[in-house]
Amino acid sequence: MKEIGHFINGREIKGTSGRTTDIFNPATGEVQAKVALASKAELDEAVRLAEKAQPKWAATNPQRRARVIMKFIELLHTNMDKLAEVLSSEHGKTIPDAKGDIIRGLEVAEFCLGAPHLLKGDFTDSAGPGIDMYSMRQPIGVAAGITPFNFPAMIPMWKFCPAIVAGNAFILKPSERDPSVPMMLAQLMIEAGLPAGILQVVNGDKESVDAILDNSKIGALGFVGSTPIAEYIYGRGCSNGKRVQCFGGAKNHMIIMPDADLEQAADALVGAGYGAAGERCMAISVAVPVGKETADKLIEKLIPKVESLKIGPFTAGEDVDLGPVVTKAAQQRILGLVNQGVAEGANLKVDGRNFKMQGYENGFFVGACLFDNVTSDMEIYKQEIFGPVLSTVRTDSYEEALNLAMSNEYGNGTSIFTRDGDAARDFANRINIGMVGINVPIPVPLAYHTFGGWKKSAFGDLNQHGPDAFRFYTRTKTITSRWPTGIKDGANFSIPTME
Repeated sequence: MKEIGHFINGREIKGTSGRTTDIFNPATGEVQAKVALASKAELDEAVRLAEKAQPKWAATNPQRRARVIMKFIELLHTNMDKLAEVLSSEHGKTIPDAKGDIIRGLEVAEFCLGAPHLLKGDFTDSAGPGIDMYSMRQPIGVAAGITPFNFPAMIPMWKFCPAIVAGNAFILKPSERDPSVPMMLAQLMIEAGLPAGILQVVNGDKESVDAILDNSKIGALGFVGSTPIAEYIYGRGCSNGKRVQCFGGAKNHMIIMPDADLEQAADALVGAGYGAAGERCMAISVAVPVGKETADKLIEKLIPKVESLKIGPFTAGEDVDLGPVVTKAAQQRILGLVNQGVAEGANLKVDGRNFKMQGYENGFFVGACLFDNVTSDMEIYKQEIFGPVLSTVRTDSYEEALNLAMSNEYGNGTSIFTRDGDAARDFANRINIGMVGINVPIPVPLAYHTFGGWKKSAFGDLNQHGPDAFRFYTRTKTITSRWPTGIKDGANFSIPTME
């Protein structure tokens, strides 16, 4: 059986802790590999080696650092099919979706080619008599990222590409459920010319996470995952003096106004709700039609679309709409919440609980489920299900729909479908949610903007990728400089001013 260790100092090494965990094929339910779980000592050693390598990398011209990323992008294109196949085999998502996962990370790498410009400081000539003032952006030193299972390519690249091109060394702790692609990405970075030790991949569980949080050599830390863990990591990391950004769960609402193109809205809901088996933090999980007529027509259009979704393993071809969920535990949790929704009185219009696929009976498949008449006090509304389940909450007015989204504790993403520019503008201005789509179901910003939610979906001041990434992975140093022609006036005991 394949065994996956860690990627340290430019090569894969075996783990020494003696602890491992299984990596499943979600389509068959079979164990396909084992991954080592690092001890605190292994994590600390990876950090020590990274810290040793970082000063020379930081002293490298930003343009030369960006050229490594340029070569990395080329290698991503060359290895796209192989990366996508490995990603699908461990996560379960379809091949086209796996390629989308990689490409969204690649796009951030492309943005990082502008690092020489983004790392420039400011300069003020003659801020005072004979005084110049300038700033420079300098790397943190050693940064770390703890990344989730649902985007094993994209989110690691969102973190390590800007961190490394800014002159930092980086410790990546990917999800232990699908670690192969992060390991492959590290190897590609070495092939692209990255010095050994600058990108370390340490596989592990909570022991590794706590070791990252407590290691004094790690100056900055990014996390993506569930809100309870985000809160824990943010609190412990900050208390240890680290710069921390954490992104948590979501309950993303799509408001459908009476004037919306309902065919377009239904297609958008199906894609955004069931793509990647609903295992996206930006998935639309709550449809909010305004008015009874809108709701009735929307449900009528949704039912056949949801029922006709093609479910299967990634090996079934590129026309598969969604694959299995990532683990047996995830499957059981999703089914349990669907059962609870039925018990609480929601109307299950499409019931995918009994979905079975011939030849894949032990796979972690969940059939697509569609609820109508969900209310805000039900558990299926309050909890992030993270599966192929769409809940419809009916509202009587735009204000009621708006307040529903605004009162939810999560604030990752939201959308409105309408032909009314005034309604769309009002929604964009008033909604207390970080990413907003107007007739766009999954409003994930492109690489040159920033990604981040509000409320309990995010902890920390700066977002992921875009300009915020370079602010997060660097410190600003401001220099006030004067070069007198000679020491002729003696000491000056007053603070310099502009007079």
